[in-house]
Amino acid sequence: MRKDILNTILELKGVKNLINKSEIARRFGCSINTVNKYLNAQDNDKINRKYSSKLDNFKGIVIEKTDDFSANAKSIYNFIKDKGYTGSYSTVAHFIQTHKQEEQNKATMRFETTPGFQAQVDWKENFKIINKDGKIFEINIFLMILGYSRYKYIELTLDRTQDTLFECIMHACKAFGGVPHEVLFDNMATVIDRLASTYRTIVINKKFAQFAKDIGFVVNTCRPYRPQTKGKVECVAKLMDRLRVYNKEFTTIEELDDIVNKLMIEINNEDINFVEKPVDRLKEEQKYLSSLPSIDCISQYFHQNKGYRVSKESMITYKKHKYSVPIKYIGEYLTISENEDTLNIYYTTDLVACHKISRKISQLQKRTCRTNIKIRCSKRGK
Repeated sequence: MRKDILNTILELKGVKNLINKSEIARRFGCSINTVNKYLNAQDNDKINRKYSSKLDNFKGIVIEKTDDFSANAKSIYNFIKDKGYTGSYSTVAHFIQTHKQEEQNKATMRFETTPGFQAQVDWKENFKIINKDGKIFEINIFLMILGYSRYKYIELTLDRTQDTLFECIMHACKAFGGVPHEVLFDNMATVIDRLASTYRTIVINKKFAQFAKDIGFVVNTCRPYRPQTKGKVECVAKLMDRLRVYNKEFTTIEELDDIVNKLMIEINNEDINFVEKPVDRLKEEQKYLSSLPSIDCISQYFHQNKGYRVSKESMITYKKHKYSVPIKYIGEYLTISENEDTLNIYYTTDLVACHKISRKISQLQKRTCRTNIKIRCSKRGK
């Protein structure tokens, strides 16, 4: 009896949209007839029969030590042997291996087969690329992938703060045309509360948990032993390989941003296994996505900064320096996020301009400085 197949089927049985016989057969290297045998078996007592084992009374301890503390099989075997276990080491090692595999199969199966159910988020951190002038840009690439269609949203960022994560997720959901049921993250500090979390029990950051609730998705994190799926990792690697060819082929950060957007379009228009394009599969998956939230519902996450009115010259003034924005925003109020040497300018949640922060003394500052000097000199003369 294939216990791996049986366990998966028993878990998914009764949840109609999660059962995919072809997918199960492919994953476990068996025929569809074998899967059908388990699905259609009439002798339920035989299928669900539980066999006793010397390990039964110790399985809870084994799972706890494996999941919570990453203890290896040998140390766990010695530990439970002192508590009365009389079975073999091989039984313990096999149980741990099976348990890990089952944990991997649980989440991966659901991600692979259900439209609209899950998306995954990842960052490519501190990627260095050189412009035509030899200047090194250190950037981050935000990546969010829908599980069913494999449609990818990619965005260049200059930091990985929680505010930036909020913006990227909203931009991705707009690009998808809706919100997936859940979003899977690795254990990034902007999502989880690391002080309150343990290896097995993950506590979500309160602000992020509220953000997810307002947007309309469930937060899920990577389970033990299961990295983010291979498809997503391959996508990140593919994107980085394609970006490397643009070393010394751009001048400004805006040009590099255009290159990233172009690559996103190319990747979403490539066939998946020479069958379908993500951009085509997205049309089907959009039927299962939830509606986007209203701007009033999420404005608190994007309007914490002061609003700056755009002048008739299509400029805003920030810390006595002027910065240009597209002319269509004349008369509008924009918000600003300052990150190290970069000034990001937003209209609601959309990034509309990005400038290097000016450190020069402005004309207004010069006039103020000269005035102050004259006043001090006048006082001294008296």
